[in-house]
Amino acid sequence: MAKEKANQTRTSIDEINEGLSSFEQKVENNKKVIGYAAVAILVIAAIIFGYKYLYQQPREESSKNEVCQADMNLALGEDSVALAQYKAVADKYGNANGERAALNAAIILYQKGKFEEAIKYIKEYSGEGTLVGPAAQSLLGDCYVNLDKLSDALSAYDKAISMSDNNELYTPLFMTKKAVIYREQKQFDKEAEIYQTIKDKFPTFSANYNVDVDKYLARAKAEAEAK
Repeated sequence: MAKEKANQTRTSIDEINEGLSSFEQKVENNKKVIGYAAVAILVIAAIIFGYKYLYQQPREESSKNEVCQADMNLALGEDSVALAQYKAVADKYGNANGERAALNAAIILYQKGKFEEAIKYIKEYSGEGTLVGPAAQSLLGDCYVNLDKLSDALSAYDKAISMSDNNELYTPLFMTKKAVIYREQKQFDKEAEIYQTIKDKFPTFSANYNVDVDKYLARAKAEAEAK
């Protein structure tokens, strides 16, 4: 019975992820470019120049090319080849390209059901921001759900919620994942509290994802009162 409930929890999380994927497509379709003593100085400048152009820049270029090769294989449907390439870049480089490779590797590993290994690579990604950073934390939570580590999953979703900065499309999705876990744990009062917050703070969520928040809120309240 416990295993069956855990499977139901994972299924619910995956259904929520379908909504997340639709949002990511919206972002892709509407993305915008956003712009973000003399001798001693000469010595320091020479050191910086040497590091940047003789070491850092070649590594940046090399890591970028290797990630692009992995991207190409992924686009061609060669998931296993792309995964091996992403892992190699992530293990070799500690720069931004290495971190992107680590996150891409984690996504593929998750899809393959290799949740422990996916967690390892997600933790190599330190990206912040209000989109990719929270999404990475959400993926971490999904991995923990599949490993039945629900407390760890809650912590990951909490971080995703915090990082997403009340984004009206992302934040309530992460909150809904928390609600699914609270329902699994029979903490119906906490589940109801989350749906009430979503209803109050994110009134467009139901329409954006065709989710009947009122129905889930009423169910959680009824079960909390009956408990």
